[in-house]
Amino acid sequence: MFDENERLAIQEAHWLIDEFGVEAPLYAAMRAEKAIEQKDLARCARWKRILEILDESPAAKSAGSKY
Repeated sequence: MFDENERLAIQEAHWLIDEFGVEAPLYAAMRAEKAIEQKDLARCARWKRILEILDESPAAKSAGSKY
């Protein structure tokens, strides 16, 4: 069973795939970098987890075929 943070990260990853397709990891990486610049380590960890989910997701790799 997923905890609330994990569920939200999965939901955010799927939204990013729907919105940005194959560029979803790039968007998530930019958000993580911005969190680092602002020294918000909790938010950075969240975006890093979203990046991991995107990396594991076959939907992110095949999203480019939709466009």
